[in-house]
Amino acid sequence: MDSFTDVPRIKESSDIGQQQSRVVTEEEWLQKWEMRKIGFHKEQGHPVLRKYLDVLLNGRSGLRIFFPLCGKAVEMKWLADMGHYVVGVELSECALKEFFTEQNLSYSEAPIPGISGAKVFKSICGNISLYCCNIYALSSTILGRFDGIWDRGSLVAINPCDRERYANLMLSLMERNCCYILVTVSYDSNKHKGPPFYVPDSEIKSLFGKFCEIKCVEKIDDFSDHQRAWGLDYFLEVTYLLTLKSVP
Repeated sequence: MDSFTDVPRIKESSDIGQQQSRVVTEEEWLQKWEMRKIGFHKEQGHPVLRKYLDVLLNGRSGLRIFFPLCGKAVEMKWLADMGHYVVGVELSECALKEFFTEQNLSYSEAPIPGISGAKVFKSICGNISLYCCNIYALSSTILGRFDGIWDRGSLVAINPCDRERYANLMLSLMERNCCYILVTVSYDSNKHKGPPFYVPDSEIKSLFGKFCEIKCVEKIDDFSDHQRAWGLDYFLEVTYLLTLKSVP
């Protein structure tokens, strides 16, 4: 499964100090959507999910699949149309409403009991539920557990100081046979403050290695003029497959 050919061999940066203290406020995140600074959104979906879809599904149908920091990811409609049940969470109400509008889906809106100001948007057919709130306000009690997690643009977007909290939440949402597809980015963190934040391989192991089998399946050169404008000279997209370890 490894696809490391034709990818520049970059020495992993050991200095993530300047990013460690970087904090993106809720207001800053909402402003990105309001000002349309959403270069992270892929109108045609992400090829990695299509490539590893069979691994995610593993021959199963009717799965519950979680999209952390979902934005208006088009893959949510794609998976729902296959018969899966999709749950997402996003801070920006604008992003969620745009998703339903752009995908021509009717939806209902309701408050989330116990979470002040939070809302849940549900497609009328009931197979897509998108929560509008801070992700840390949620738990398996509210969301249930999932057969699959698609994490592209989420771990790399949260504040570095919150990664352990985030990882613990993701672990708590995994069903026994859950497949967690995690996409991170690698670049010289001395040249860009983030987000997206650089997450070294060693930190993936530190965050998830105690409970998960971790397989790095792909490193792709994703460098473009967008990253060049940040002052970078390389930018890799790194994909991991995480599954829970067998109980002894």
